[in-house]
Amino acid sequence: MPLFSSMEIAEALSLIREIPDYPKPGIRFQDITPLLANAEAFYTITKKFASFVPHGTLVAGIEARGFIFASAVAHELNSGFIPIRKAGKLPHRTISQNYGLEYGSDTLEIHIDAITPGAPVLLIDDVLATGGTIAAAIELIQRSGGHVAHVLALLEIDGLPGRKSLKENYPDIHFSSLIVT
Repeated sequence: MPLFSSMEIAEALSLIREIPDYPKPGIRFQDITPLLANAEAFYTITKKFASFVPHGTLVAGIEARGFIFASAVAHELNSGFIPIRKAGKLPHRTISQNYGLEYGSDTLEIHIDAITPGAPVLLIDDVLATGGTIAAAIELIQRSGGHVAHVLALLEIDGLPGRKSLKENYPDIHFSSLIVT
């Protein structure tokens, strides 16, 4: 039983602050650290995310900020946590997927044995922008034999093509964001 009752989702999300021109000019960085520092807000978001799938669903988180929510949600769901990391960070054999993002490109990796074939997976990231990072993670999960049951993002950046692109490429996957900025 929690030491506090959860606050409203809107109140928790109001703790996110925008940092203009970070890490490059023109980028509106969404700083979630005030939300994470507030125990009640973090609890509220974790409970909300956990409500999207049944207990026991595997939870994958995308490095780095997606890890924070995904590991907490995995704990809440009594599930396993699967890290999806940047290239060269995982110690065992991996598969890789290149992707584009709002301000460059990168590579994600997952352990080759991270997912039991056919297992449902909840995929969590902090931000849905262009959709490149999430698409790469979906590809890794599917190539590993998993089934993406739902994709959750804390926030979605309005005016960028992420949601549209993901829905076109993955029409059978449900996508949810708690706030659109």
